[in-house]
Amino acid sequence: MRYATFAKAAAISGLFALAACNNNKPQTESENITEVRNHEIEDQIEKGRYLILAGGCHDCHTPKIMTAQGPVDDSTKWLAGHLAGTPLPPIDEKALQPGNWVLLSPDLTAFVGPWGISYPANLTSDSATGVGAWGEETFIKTLRTGKHLGQDDGRPILPPMPWYNLARMKDEDLRAIYAYLKSTAPVSNRVPAPKSPQETAMLAKNKQGASMVSNKR
Repeated sequence: MRYATFAKAAAISGLFALAACNNNKPQTESENITEVRNHEIEDQIEKGRYLILAGGCHDCHTPKIMTAQGPVDDSTKWLAGHLAGTPLPPIDEKALQPGNWVLLSPDLTAFVGPWGISYPANLTSDSATGVGAWGEETFIKTLRTGKHLGQDDGRPILPPMPWYNLARMKDEDLRAIYAYLKSTAPVSNRVPAPKSPQETAMLAKNKQGASMVSNKR
């Protein structure tokens, strides 16, 4: 009887040992490669996040909420750019002349100067209104050339976007920024197209705010 009990216990222990061995079996080469690649992607995204923060991209591309301590980022609209339809105050035409003050919107996402009116782009992963549909090559070429969508005949990227500084970055850094932006939560927001100095002067004369713009890009 004792022998039977011992044999039964040994059999059960053997089954547990076999199960443990199966659960701890070495990963296949394919699984190892996938795991390494996933870690590389995570590291690249984290590097991109760091570069975005260190580069001050939120300063212009994230709408602000005014508080008693000054403007703070709207955490629900990170990197969403100028919010379409945001009411803005009338424009002082003097801002279009060099040597005068440049105007900023209350949420720091619209700028008026000798170039006209510029609006920071939606950098979230939204495929329709952000950079979600952009390829990596298009993203990098845009920052290397200072042209919209990296096209040779594209409109110039306007101030205050410091694309000429980003153009000096290594490809690996720009790829990291791209990877991070593609990982962000999408925010549907179609940023208005910029306005020329002539169009801006007309808005100023009519005492209209910079929000009176077309969404045609």
